[in-house]
Amino acid sequence: MRFVYFIDRINTFIGKTVAWAILALTFAVCYEVFSRYVLRAPTEWAFDASYMLYGLLFMIAGPYTLARNSHVRGDFLYRNWRPRRQAGLDLLLYFLFFFPGILALVYAGIPFSQMSWMMNEHSMNSPNGPPIYPFKALIPLAGVLMAFQGIAEVIRCIQCLRTGEWPQRLHDVEETEKLILEQAEQQGLTKGVI
Repeated sequence: MRFVYFIDRINTFIGKTVAWAILALTFAVCYEVFSRYVLRAPTEWAFDASYMLYGLLFMIAGPYTLARNSHVRGDFLYRNWRPRRQAGLDLLLYFLFFFPGILALVYAGIPFSQMSWMMNEHSMNSPNGPPIYPFKALIPLAGVLMAFQGIAEVIRCIQCLRTGEWPQRLHDVEETEKLILEQAEQQGLTKGVI
């Protein structure tokens, strides 16, 4: 489990660090709105900055979200199953869909990124055309981070199949729904004891 926690920590650190880009994104969008509608002088850089920052957040949030077991799924059926059944389905889906998709992303993303670096590619969306080759390098990087997190998740599935219980995760945040359900469960247990 040390390897699993190591991967979790890496993706958590990267995810939390990149999450600060939301402040830069918010500033860029707010400044553009202010500049465009109050000063009547739209910026040349805000559009490029906003889509690159949003793309950064979107791509790097994937591995972090997977480490937190927070990706969207059809929980209305899944949550009622026993852990071994959940782990078996997860394991099957990782090999049928997740790894082929992620490996395709890395496989296609590497030459795409290399070409962008070789061309010294700049954006065509604005007059000053900021460089976008560093942004395109995030595509295979995000794929590699997702692949490593996927390996950690497969190890969790195998562990659950062996023991019948999901291994503990590192948690820094909890979903509100989960907290409400846990509180309701504790209150139900407390009332049942009295």
